[in-house]
Amino acid sequence: MLRAFHSNWTRPFFVRNPGGIYAVEPFELLTTALSALAWRRENGPIRMICDTEAKRYYESLGLCFLWDEGVHSLLDAVPQDVNAMAFWAAGKLYALSAMPSPCVMIDTDFICWKPLALLVDGLDAAAIHREDIMPDIYPGPASFTQTHGFAFSAFDWSVQPLNTALSYFGSDTFRRYYTDTAIRFIRSSPSADDVLTYMVFAEQRLLAMCAEKKQACVAAFSDLPALFGGGQNGYFTHIWGFKQQMRDEPVLYDDFCRRCAARLQRDFPEAAERIAHVPSLAPYFHD
Repeated sequence: MLRAFHSNWTRPFFVRNPGGIYAVEPFELLTTALSALAWRRENGPIRMICDTEAKRYYESLGLCFLWDEGVHSLLDAVPQDVNAMAFWAAGKLYALSAMPSPCVMIDTDFICWKPLALLVDGLDAAAIHREDIMPDIYPGPASFTQTHGFAFSAFDWSVQPLNTALSYFGSDTFRRYYTDTAIRFIRSSPSADDVLTYMVFAEQRLLAMCAEKKQACVAAFSDLPALFGGGQNGYFTHIWGFKQQMRDEPVLYDDFCRRCAARLQRDFPEAAERIAHVPSLAPYFHD
């Protein structure tokens, strides 16, 4: 049995949309449902670690039942001076810092369709895939001009980053070291001025660097060609790269949502009946 968690930190939404009304797009709600329910069926319990705004939102939709270990508003405790524009996924790291190992951190747009336990046996940590060190995404230390007091020289910059859309932490000592290091970088960069490079360094490059520094036993579950080309034996679905395409093409958006609804009705009929009552999702469950 593997315990997992989703996370949702809404502060970045309100920083980008002052006075806005928080909502999650239909395709993301549908993949969230499939992600939680497939995990429960194949692997073990799952919880949502979020803030009060997100908890109220899921409660208003009647979707809290998706997480059999509950919805926990722990992310209200993220310090107010965390730069939510640059570190828009910092909530994941704070959630992981509160989740004892062994645990699995999984994004709401990622679905694990099969048991994972055999793939993580004996590992200190694992992530879905490695990433190439592309300078525009993963630049060198000289680019982090808004970071002060962080020891960049303590790490090996040649190791390939680890994508954390799905990540496993078997060692509690390593989990704490990684989250402490990543959060220290975030707190050392209050004026970070780039919405990509600072976040992926904190979340993905530091994971690989920390593993190398501590000589942790780590692995990648897949690679990009297999993940997006169907070569990973039906284990995983990640829709990250498809999101903007759906937003640009309404026909694709509608088709994707209908296929998600159909999969929910086939695999999780009782849950699907409840999900179909969500006003923004109801059209996809009916002709």
